Amino acid sequence: MKFPLYSRVALAVDLPAEGIRRGDIATVAEHHAAPAPGMEPGYSLEVFNAVGETLAVVTLPESQIEALRRDEILSVRSLTSHAA
Repeated sequence: MKFPLYSRVALAVDLPAEGIRRGDIATVAEHHAAPAPGMEPGYSLEVFNAVGETLAVVTLPESQIEALRRDEILSVRSLTSHAA
């Protein structure tokens, strides 16, 4: 398992239907083994707003998740900016 359970990760893709963007932070909730040889494993992720309320739970392949790095800083954005 590349990402431990309950660790924080960044999304590597936009998920417009959920109002989530590349770079948003999520928490690893579940690891899913590759369903067949040659396929990649995946993760269920929980995405929270700035005050800790769940916005979405999504399942993505490992290639659409990135580890957080020391040279990055967290910031906030308004969810209403998604609708604009």
